[in-house]
Amino acid sequence: MTDTSPTSANPASADLTPAQGTVIVFSDIWCSFAHIAVQRLHATRARLGLEGRVGFDLRAFPLEMLNDAPSPRPGTDSEVARMASLEPAAGWQLWQSKDWLYPSTTLPALEAVLAAKEQSRTASEQLDLGLRKAFWAESRCISHRKVILDVAESTGVIDARALAEALDDGRARSALSEQTALSRTDRVSCSPHLFLPDGSDHANPGIDVRWEGSYGIGWPVIDSDDPKVYEDLLLRAAV
Repeated sequence: MTDTSPTSANPASADLTPAQGTVIVFSDIWCSFAHIAVQRLHATRARLGLEGRVGFDLRAFPLEMLNDAPSPRPGTDSEVARMASLEPAAGWQLWQSKDWLYPSTTLPALEAVLAAKEQSRTASEQLDLGLRKAFWAESRCISHRKVILDVAESTGVIDARALAEALDDGRARSALSEQTALSRTDRVSCSPHLFLPDGSDHANPGIDVRWEGSYGIGWPVIDSDDPKVYEDLLLRAAV
């Protein structure tokens, strides 16, 4: 499937209203809130029997580019226990591998998810889901090319050799750059941010959060969480 990401030279003019049956999802892989959102999207779609009617157009919201620095490990570590209690099925653990294997970037993984769209939207969805679980639940270095390709192979729906070729020639890199530019505008406010065919958009759906202390030192405080909002979002996308 050809990537339908915006190609406008002016990010502010990009069309973020997808076709019926599609939900645009801006996110980063090492964002715990996005890990919850993606898990709930997949689980709710399956429970509602909408797999053949609603798909996810995954786009990059690369936090390291927006913050001009890699995501700090103390920040992700501080989120694991609290966020895992909201959605245990997503898969979580504190980092278990060697310290030097902690990923310093998610850009190669985000590029791979975009490149996988060339094979199919399902390929992109499954690679994205697999990479999130590899990081959050398996402590694997998703910065590393071999890990990315191993995860792709394990999905059973991706031609890993074709994906490797796409990574070699960088054919999805311009889409990643364009989505980064769009993420810098006020059109996309956070990871995750969902856009529906009815023109509505939903930032971090269902979760109201604040921080006790600064990021990486304090911890997230969840004021409210309503997973049922995903039923409404997916039904609206399917109509």
